Amino acid sequence: MQQIFIEGLEVPTLIGVYDWERTQNTVLVIDLLINADLTAAMQSDDVAHTIDYAAVAETVKQVGSESTFELLEAFANAIIAAVCDTFAVQKLVLTIEKPGILPDARKVGIRITHQVSQ
Repeated sequence: MQQIFIEGLEVPTLIGVYDWERTQNTVLVIDLLINADLTAAMQSDDVAHTIDYAAVAETVKQVGSESTFELLEAFANAIIAAVCDTFAVQKLVLTIEKPGILPDARKVGIRITHQVSQ
């Protein structure tokens, strides 16, 4: 199994439960770990045979720009659907951090593992 990863992708989006969170975008920090079959790309050296990580990042940012979710869980579900519907993903581990939300914590967020049914 091969993997593609993107770490620390900054995605502005409107998210939050409280009124004060709904007044402006929050920049979330997103990590993606994608399991995929990269064998063809390894042999061909052709970007058409792999998952273009720039395109994945743009897909995630597009979801963020169109979203108005209250919960990270719902936002994560939208990202998972967009990435898995667009790219040949076998498994996706998605981590979303919401910086600065708890004053006594360095990081707060969620991590979801999604296995694509074959």
